[in-house]
Amino acid sequence: MKPVKTILENALDAVLPPRCPVSGEQVVVQGALSPESWAALNFITDPVCEVCGIPMELDLDEPQTCAACSENPPVFHSARAALAYDDGSRDLVLGFKHGDKTQMVVSFIPWLRRVGRDLLEGTDYIVPVPLHRWRLLGRRYNQSALIASALSKASGKICLPEALLRRRATPPQGHLRAGEREKNVSQAFCINPKYANDLVGKTILLIDDVYTTGATVSECARVLIDAEALQVNVLTLARVVKPQRL
Repeated sequence: MKPVKTILENALDAVLPPRCPVSGEQVVVQGALSPESWAALNFITDPVCEVCGIPMELDLDEPQTCAACSENPPVFHSARAALAYDDGSRDLVLGFKHGDKTQMVVSFIPWLRRVGRDLLEGTDYIVPVPLHRWRLLGRRYNQSALIASALSKASGKICLPEALLRRRATPPQGHLRAGEREKNVSQAFCINPKYANDLVGKTILLIDDVYTTGATVSECARVLIDAEALQVNVLTLARVVKPQRL
């Protein structure tokens, strides 16, 4: 006997055939991409900076650190992203983030498990970057929390979706430069007192949708480290990419 969920999903697919969230073409299952949309994606692969995960130009068959991380090491231990945030991924990411295309999360998880394999292995808790309650009310979902929850189910790691709180509403950062982004998110996050003891001595995998300058994840990592987390790693769906030289 087929599970009720499978029967309902099949019935829904018969009425509303699954379509690619980017191109609108019919696909096999909900959340899948058309061949054209898939071909447009640029997945991030080695060699990358061992700290921030940005692609490096030279493959030296040994760990490399980009100039930016060498000169100013981030508060987090390591960061990785599945995709380059560019023309090929922009509609995919924005559709998920702002367009209610939450079914796409099923496609993201295998990508994130692949690129974050080493980070996941040592993770105690998965924690998403939070939205302020007013923005959550308007958007109706936190895209980072959806990714964190799905990744938790797929990996068996515990997700603490409310361990971090955004205590003040910050303006959108899309138009801000790096320094302005840092100022914008400064003191914007805090630890939920309910989870303060749980975080002590633990390795946290922080989840966000896009890594642009790293201001948001760095501020969240700082708050977690100040709360005596042992280590904070970062995993994002996409990141802005500019190849780095040694």
